[in-house]
Amino acid sequence: MAKIPATSNYKFSSDSNIWSNLQYAIAASSGFQRWQSERNIHLQELRLEQQVQRYLRETLETLAY
Repeated sequence: MAKIPATSNYKFSSDSNIWSNLQYAIAASSGFQRWQSERNIHLQELRLEQQVQRYLRETLETLAY
């Protein structure tokens, strides 16, 4: 299996557009909205990107169990 680096020196112009669209799609999902409502007090000061990253991290951690 190919090893995918965590970071890359290569930057594609469309990457930021894809990430932005992906963030909004995740934020519109019922799972994210439920997660957000459960933690609303702690998330108010975070940007959407930070919230989405935290949501994805917690979701993956849950799936890892």
